[in-house]
Amino acid sequence: PLTIAGKHDREAEQDRVKALAQERLATQFEGREKEISAAFRSLTKKLVRERIIRDGLKSAGITCYGGVDAPYIWLKTPEGLTSWDFFDKLLTECYVVGTPGSGFGPSGEGYFRLSAFGDKENVVEAVERIKKKWGK
Repeated sequence: PLTIAGKHDREAEQDRVKALAQERLATQFEGREKEISAAFRSLTKKLVRERIIRDGLKSAGITCYGGVDAPYIWLKTPEGLTSWDFFDKLLTECYVVGTPGSGFGPSGEGYFRLSAFGDKENVVEAVERIKKKWGK
């Protein structure tokens, strides 16, 4: 059979490095199962809340972005409202707080940021209030 010079040596070195990395990772996380499990549960809950916001807004015909790999969901403000006007209306009419996009610079105007850091029940309620007020 045809062999490539040095291929066996490279593969052996890759296997050695891989085994060393796995050993070090296993040692680093040994005894931290509860901590890792808690972090995983927290991440899973956050991902669920992101999906609740994103899917809820989209189902109401509200244009939104993000919430896939980050805890923030951006939505397009309703026609004719600046991001600060939307902030005021959302706060006074729906009792929901978020961040006006203009706080991130001129390109953020016309957008509004919600976060998935709240409790699940609060997130569901906030989405329902937004859908009721601005849903199509």
